[in-house]
Amino acid sequence: MNVTLLVLTWNEYESMLEIMPMIDRSLFKQILVVDGGSTDGTIEYAREQGYEVYVQKQRGLRAAYREALEHIVGDVVITFSPDGNSLAEKLPELVAKMREGYDMVIVSRYLPPAKSQDDSLVTGFGNWFFTRLTNVLHGSNYTDAFVMLRGYRTALLTELDLLGDNGFKTPERLFKTNIPIEPLLSVRAARAKCRITEIPGDEPARLKGERKMRVIRWGLGFLYQIVREAFPQRKSTQTAKASLDRRPS
Repeated sequence: MNVTLLVLTWNEYESMLEIMPMIDRSLFKQILVVDGGSTDGTIEYAREQGYEVYVQKQRGLRAAYREALEHIVGDVVITFSPDGNSLAEKLPELVAKMREGYDMVIVSRYLPPAKSQDDSLVTGFGNWFFTRLTNVLHGSNYTDAFVMLRGYRTALLTELDLLGDNGFKTPERLFKTNIPIEPLLSVRAARAKCRITEIPGDEPARLKGERKMRVIRWGLGFLYQIVREAFPQRKSTQTAKASLDRRPS
């Protein structure tokens, strides 16, 4: 199993100085830094440290995944934020768990004894509510459906139709924002009956820089996606399920 660590950055220079040296490079076939257009030295630092760097042509987290896909060499991808929210010390356990044959492994902030030190009252309630709604509508058993720190088969990005506009275009137009892929990934993976598990992992407070989350607009977009995907005859889910059924055990 070859693993790519996908490091998503946008003006993360100060936090990268602290976080990136904690990563055991030997765990990964590839460490790919995908940058959204940093102006603070992030790109230069990543290149100086020998990391492969791709600078996005379009802004937004969804564009980062879409544009990065052709550069990913691993058959498993782990998504990682270097702003301090993602624990580098969980990476060995995450890689080991993926080697057990799961389609996706989530590092949950809410699976005991883990906890989030970055949540506000609003984000904490929102994560609980939307995760619970996902479980009720889509038959999943998540404790954390939204977190970035997770590993999954790279092929899920195409099998679950996460790189096109299907599932994103309408809520992004309605709420005038770019929505990350993690909530829809969790929903569609559950509906496609993927093999999913979670491991506990704390979420420390971010170290430096500007918070990218747009709480209200993203929340409305997530609500739209979670409810909309509950309707039957979703082509993307049917196609993904067929792909998973044909895959050798």
